[in-house]
Amino acid sequence: MPVSANFDASPTLDEIRMTAAERRATAGLASIYGLRLLGMFIILPVFALYAETLPGGATHTLIGIALGAYGLTQALLQIPFGWASDKWGRKPVIYSGLAILAVGSFIAAWAPDIGWVIVGRCLQGAGAISAAVIALTADLTRDSVRTRAMAVIGITIALTFAASLVAGPVLKALIGVPGIFALTGVLALGAMAVVHFAIPDPAQASPDRSIGRGQFVHVFRDTQLLRLNYGTFALHAALMALFTQIPFALRDNGLAAERHWIVYLPVLVLSILVMIPFVRHSDRPERGKVLLNGAVTVLLAAQLALAFSLQSLWALCIELTLFFAALNLLEAILPALVSKCAPAEARGAAIGVNSSMQFLGAFAGAAAGGWLSEHVGGASVFILGVTLTGMWLIATATMAAPRTRFATNYPMGEVRWPQSTR
Repeated sequence: MPVSANFDASPTLDEIRMTAAERRATAGLASIYGLRLLGMFIILPVFALYAETLPGGATHTLIGIALGAYGLTQALLQIPFGWASDKWGRKPVIYSGLAILAVGSFIAAWAPDIGWVIVGRCLQGAGAISAAVIALTADLTRDSVRTRAMAVIGITIALTFAASLVAGPVLKALIGVPGIFALTGVLALGAMAVVHFAIPDPAQASPDRSIGRGQFVHVFRDTQLLRLNYGTFALHAALMALFTQIPFALRDNGLAAERHWIVYLPVLVLSILVMIPFVRHSDRPERGKVLLNGAVTVLLAAQLALAFSLQSLWALCIELTLFFAALNLLEAILPALVSKCAPAEARGAAIGVNSSMQFLGAFAGAAAGGWLSEHVGGASVFILGVTLTGMWLIATATMAAPRTRFATNYPMGEVRWPQSTR
């Protein structure tokens, strides 16, 4: 029988410990994220040089569009996919998105020119399943452990990113960039198998899973959600803007492009180690807002320092470690806060809006960062991030601390596992 919600009570040991079902669901959903993003990330360190060899690839503007096109289509389709997951179920939407991703990947692998690569990248982004995966994670976990589940996904993303920076040049030498695109398609098909065999179905919801107009409008008007959505936009705009400048800064400090992983890998690993102790306390009601404000402050300080230390490799390493520690913590906190602030029957739509802001921020940050780097200078890229993050810090300072439900209405004992896994 579902347990009624108990607001603001102190959690018991059982309430802050993940159940076996929650651990298994979280691991499976994290692996879907990892399989999907591995193919997307592997392309980053090798795509630009490959694109220059394609017909039409001599224009750096088109190369940038090809690299960032998936972010634009992700931004446009996260809301419809999230809304669809509320209406028709999480798993059908995830299957559809992964299938679209696979088709786009195979088109990009076949592409004879930069135009067809852009088409393939747009289709890759059209498989916009992030909202549905996060919503399913929220469905299968209690409020008291949800940030921990989101943190597992966040850590998986960070580790996948680190592995990609190492594996990309190696795979380019073995199978070429078209082979990497094809591998992305294969990984998408593999993720579909993970959804079927490793992810349980959530407990039976109300027969009518659609959301009313008033509830959907609430997603756009709620001031808490607006703050979180802006924060997600600012975070990913700053991240993508950073990558329009940092590779050049590393090169200018004497580090050849094929050796950039020597910086990225330890920076990401250290940032995760720094972040983990804070995540363990992020579900406590009295600490959630403090951690959010603290992480945004560190993010701002790291970008401000980067703007004035591009000539020092050691300084870059330290500041990047702080940047990614704050980013990883925020990646864990933000989705959990959105899921707590959103009405349960509109959670997929709310997370869809938030995910759209994530990818819109990525597209805007890459475009603005590239333009600023070319026409104004490297420091201006980080000043852009400082400005966006400073506005975010002001918004979080006026944000109400979210209440945590330690008892929930999710009867975890009733989740249904695929027959073949029992």
